[in-house]
Amino acid sequence: MPRPSQRRIDAAIAAAERLAAARAPVICPLCERPIPAEAKSSRHHLTPRLKGGTHLGTVQLHQICHSAIHARFSEAELASKLNDVEALRADPELAQFIAWVQTKPPTFHAPTRMTRERRANRKPRD
Repeated sequence: MPRPSQRRIDAAIAAAERLAAARAPVICPLCERPIPAEAKSSRHHLTPRLKGGTHLGTVQLHQICHSAIHARFSEAELASKLNDVEALRADPELAQFIAWVQTKPPTFHAPTRMTRERRANRKPRD
């Protein structure tokens, strides 16, 4: 049986590494926990679509992390000062949430409510 060439060996190793990387779980950039396939997750527009972010960057987040962002901040706040992951992680209120959720398993999900302050300042619907 002929011995495979080094080029074929290198190609096979590269293909195996690509497959392994594809199977590796995505990491939530907010809480830094893995996002397994069975966990609820969604894409977050770093600049809200309503503020011109339709074709700008997105990140995959746990649904609970995504909901926590939108429960605490308005679209205008997200667009003006919280339009990257580092700024979101640096916010003191969100940092408290992150510290709490990091103690939960990767598939953890719970309903998220809007903050009292944001609920009180919300414009009434007609």
